[in-house]
Amino acid sequence: MLQDQDAPAENPSDEAPASDAPEPSPEPSSGAAPESGDEPLSDIDPDASAIETLVGADAVTGNIEKALAWLQGQMLSVDVAIQAGILFIALAPAAVFGPQLKKLIQSQIAPRAPYGPLRRAANAFAYIATPIALLIILQLTVVLLDTLGMSRGLVEVGVTLLAAWIIIRMVTLVIRSPFWSRFAFYIVWPIAALDAFGVLDDVVRQLDAFSIPIGKDETGAAQRYSALDFIRTLAVFGVLFWAASFANKFIKGRISTIDELTVSFKALLSKILDVLLPVIALVAALQIVGFPFGTLAIFGGAVGLGIGLGMQRTVSNFFAGFTLIADKSIKPGDVIEIKDTFGWVTQMNARYVSIRTRDGMVHLVPNDWFINEGVTNWSHDDRVVRIHAPFGVAYSTEDLRGLARRTEETAITVERVLKSPAPRCNLMEFGDSSIDFDLRFWINDPSNGISNVRSDVMMAIWDMLAEMGVEVPFPQRDLHIKSGAEKMEIALESKAGAEISKIREK
Repeated sequence: MLQDQDAPAENPSDEAPASDAPEPSPEPSSGAAPESGDEPLSDIDPDASAIETLVGADAVTGNIEKALAWLQGQMLSVDVAIQAGILFIALAPAAVFGPQLKKLIQSQIAPRAPYGPLRRAANAFAYIATPIALLIILQLTVVLLDTLGMSRGLVEVGVTLLAAWIIIRMVTLVIRSPFWSRFAFYIVWPIAALDAFGVLDDVVRQLDAFSIPIGKDETGAAQRYSALDFIRTLAVFGVLFWAASFANKFIKGRISTIDELTVSFKALLSKILDVLLPVIALVAALQIVGFPFGTLAIFGGAVGLGIGLGMQRTVSNFFAGFTLIADKSIKPGDVIEIKDTFGWVTQMNARYVSIRTRDGMVHLVPNDWFINEGVTNWSHDDRVVRIHAPFGVAYSTEDLRGLARRTEETAITVERVLKSPAPRCNLMEFGDSSIDFDLRFWINDPSNGISNVRSDVMMAIWDMLAEMGVEVPFPQRDLHIKSGAEKMEIALESKAGAEISKIREK
């Protein structure tokens, strides 16, 4: 084989076979890179591993040589200098035309725009009028350079980057969402920069090379999931998740206006929407990017094990929340008491229940706590609740029946005490030091507090007892010493004798 290649060709024709004498490559131009690095940056073997391409033995040196050659051939030239001057000179007319455009938008367009996103968009255009004017001037410059047949690559890069910046600012000013602001900054701007410098295709190919096998399809072909697929999934899921959040708020607003539905059923529907819509958004995103759902069965056991071990409490709280709403044990607006916390339910979320106390503090209690530990619901079936106000009087009190009636009449004078059901004062027992009564009265607003209305009623009873001259007794005890008198007398005599001895010694 080697001998055949070294021997002269037998064919008298000037054209040799392609297998025997390959055509010589053309000579490189003066502005091209050396032979060792004359390949363009985009000529990357698609079958090569991404890791080998980036961090191989000679990859670093080769990439540096290519970058230096590209800078020498593309950036350090007269055309680039002219385009850089054009970019700098374009700032002057933009600085003059931008404020005029801003005045025009603020005086003619913004006042006519309806309130909401359109008004914010008009104000955003006015806020970034100067960059928009610069973008218009640069775009016209690109058209002019194209007409004259001059190079315009650097100006197009400036147009692309400036357009990406304007989009980011518009998203930030119009949507006013931190999530979308970060999304625009970390996603849109890098993509625009890569596209402007012409390396976006290379980056996309490298991301597609980073992949992991996820099984085989029905035909036996290997399935893989690349970093590019993951980024596409995140991007699509972000858009769908935003749409699902918007739909969730819209549907919740419609549900809240339906008076025929109970409060607990509205809370149940809201909780279902909070879980269902994001799941639908995720499944739709995976479907759009072509994710093979058949391979998910491989991870089913691992996910189930993770839920059973690491997420047991989270899942317990999640299903406990559905149970609380389904059996209507508590619902938003109920006045409850759990351990030392007394307040009313403000929200029922997927993991916890929000309880607002009379002090203005909000307690976040896990859902499973209500099922495992129990709760006192002051307004489960009816918001009318009964409160006790015990007190005692001295045994010298004669008209106990009249005292009970007067106490009931006094309780009604308190503002929050209901007349129906009427208060009832019961004689409970004849105690050691007093005759004990228990005044029982009703209120229908437990969310306004229990201790405060009990205090008001007992203060009114105190004033009534003072007016009637009824004594409120307190415990009295007598101490009787049955033995020890002789020992005490001996001790006193001994102490007195000791004192006399000391005096004599002096």
